[in-house]
Order: sequence, then C-alpha cells, then structure tokens
Amino acid sequence: MWIADKYIDYVKNQTAENPSQSWGKILLGFQANKLRTKLLPKKEIAKGYQRLEAMMMSFVADSLSKPDSYVWGNIFAPCEIAGCAGLNTLSIECLACYLSGYHLEDYFIDYAQNTGIAPTLCSYHKTFVGAIDSGAVPVPKYAVTTSLSCDGNLNTFRYLEKRKGVPFTFLDVPYEDDEDSVNYLADQLCSFALELAGRFGGGCDEEKLRESLEIENETRRELLRFFRLQSEHYYPGELISHLYMMMGMHLLIGTREFLDLIRFMNRDILSYPKFGGKKILWSHLLPFYQESLREYFNGNERYQIIASDTILDSMEELDTSQPYQALAKKIIRNLYNGSYSRKAQMVGRLADMLHPDAVIQFCHWGCKQSSGGSILLKEEMQKKGIPMLILDGDGIDKRNSHDGQIKTRLEAFLEMLDAENGEEKEQKIC
Repeated sequence: MWIADKYIDYVKNQTAENPSQSWGKILLGFQANKLRTKLLPKKEIAKGYQRLEAMMMSFVADSLSKPDSYVWGNIFAPCEIAGCAGLNTLSIECLACYLSGYHLEDYFIDYAQNTGIAPTLCSYHKTFVGAIDSGAVPVPKYAVTTSLSCDGNLNTFRYLEKRKGVPFTFLDVPYEDDEDSVNYLADQLCSFALELAGRFGGGCDEEKLRESLEIENETRRELLRFFRLQSEHYYPGELISHLYMMMGMHLLIGTREFLDLIRFMNRDILSYPKFGGKKILWSHLLPFYQESLREYFNGNERYQIIASDTILDSMEELDTSQPYQALAKKIIRNLYNGSYSRKAQMVGRLADMLHPDAVIQFCHWGCKQSSGGSILLKEEMQKKGIPMLILDGDGIDKRNSHDGQIKTRLEAFLEMLDAENGEEKEQKIC
C-alpha cells in the first residue's frame, strides 16, 4: 500500500501549499479508493463488511463527482426526503472523516481556528469549516441541518451561509414528544421537501416517500437481527466498519440497496464460527484512527463490538400512512434528543436485547452532552450489572487524544472483564 501512502502525503502537501487547487486531487483519491474496495477488498474482514466499505466509498465518491446530485447535511438530516427528490445527503461529519484519510484534519482545524472559529467547537465541524473556508472543498448548492444533539449545527451552517453564501434549511426539533410537537416538525419537513423541489426540480412524491419508509422499517428490523447474530458469531470487522454502518443507517436508510446489504450480512454471518469472547456495546462516536482501540477491536476473536448506539439511534417503527408525521416522530424520539437520561434508558433497552458483557462510552472532546451525561449512562448500566468504561478523546483530531492513556485504561478494563469470567468459571467448577 506504499503507493496509496505516497499519494496521501502528496495530496496533504499540495493542499497545504495551494488548497484552492487541491479538490481534483482529493476527489481522484476518493475514486481510486472506490475501485480499490471493489477490486481488492480487505481479506481480513468479513464479506459483509467488505461490501459495506465498498458501498460507502462509492456513495461518497460518486456523489461528490456530481455537484447537483447532493445536499450537505448533518448526520441527523432526513435523507429520506432528499432521496425521494433524487438527491443524496452528504453529512459534514462523515466528510470530515474522509478528509482525515488524507491526514488533513489538523490543517483544516487550524485554518478554521485561525479565521476566528472557537477552539471549543466540535472538531468534525472545524474540519469541515476549514475545508470550505480554505477553498479546498467546493461549496454545495444547498444544505440542511437539525438542532438535534449538537449545538454547533446551527452555528456551523449559519457561518457557511454568511461566508460562502450556502443557503440551508434549519429543522428545529422539539424536545417534547406530543401531537403539537410532531405536527410542528412535520410542517417543517413538508416545507423542506417543497424547498428542494423549487431548487432542484422534481420534488418528493409522497407515495415514493411511503415506499422508502417501508424499506426503512424492514432495514431496521434486519439490522436488529444482525446485531443479535453478531453477539453470537465471530464476524471480523474493524472500528471503521462500524463507522460505515452508521453512515449507511443515516445516509442510505430507506434505499433498497442498503436493505439488500443488511440481508446479505444476516445470511453471511451464519457461515462464521460462534463467538466466545467478550461482547462490547459501544456508545457515542468511534475514533477509527486510534491505534490501541484498533489493536483490540480490529478482527480480534477475544473482543468484538456487537453494536453501537449511533448506528441504531432510533428504534421507531414508522407509520407509512403519514410519512411526514412518521419522520417527525422518528427524529423527536431519537436517543440524542432531549435529556441524557432518555438516551441512557434507550441504550439500556439495547443492552437488554443484546446482553453485552460491557459498555464503552467514548466522550468526544468538545461534545458537551457526551461528557456531561456519561455518568447517567454508567448508573443505568450499574442497575443492569454491566461494567462500563468511559474513555476521553477526540473522534477525529489526533492531537486531542492520548493513546497511552487510552491504552492503559482499556487494557485494565479488559483484564477486569477477563478476570470476572475466570472467577465465574471457577465458581461453576466448585
């Protein structure tokens, strides 16, 4: 892979020297990686995860190659509505991860901060803002964001509108789950659909949206089945595999292509051996670059991440007869909306279904809700007798993560899990 490494270094240097001339080179790398994942998949990971990686690489590379085919969004933007209008939704958080593949996150973060962006803003957002502000990434035709989870969403998109003239729709998500709140958000979703129709033509056919939500319901059911099977079978993947799954569930949900992939994974996993190691339920973001975490969770038969709450942050069965109200309920009932105690309860429900041996919560630097609420989640897990580890770091900016500290705490936690297992076996023998 030395050719890929050389190209990554080349693009990084070229971007730092002349960011406005680097987009073609960045895009060429995305297209090359798309071909690589299809022709030369990683043999050490399961076939389903190979296909998932290829799908997400193709999705991003193909979308970015056609500027009129996508809108920017945050990870919680309703991709179903954009999809019915013939548009893809590209999340700024996911784009930041792809740019970090060129090791450009530090350059873009510093660029954003040097232009006045607060150091306390989420590093995913700073990476995206720096990429746009520097001219390395072309501005989109339109964007959409929600108030869900991150208080940086509105500020980031307002900034892009002010600095680069990127128009956007802001979806104000109520905390309350009642009829008035659902109708309030449903009206906004209808207006968003009309806005897309006016700007891009076509529009969102309501019957097509219903069909999309039917596929979404089936996809969610199939994913839950996969999570259960993954708690029983060793299905080798990587940290980044779970990131790709999160992208699929937020950017491709409601598509036949993604549903077919999850169905394939449910068939494929049955051909893999039973899993006898420790089952980990992951909470919040996945720092896919972190060396110690990759060492323990990339294709390790002793420890396997069986699910992540960011992948299944909504368990809502959607009423397809009222598609806009159904989407409004889904967004309002997302585990990242409202008080953190609500998230703790929903993660608890997931734990009841999957019976993990432990939960790991990753507190992303700059994400106030994950750091502030982690103790509530730990208390919920204590009620269920599930050990929990809280790790601090940064999901994308390596300078804010201390690998030595993470390694020490992770190893001590896993040793404790292994020791508990040994004690249980001893008691059974006695």
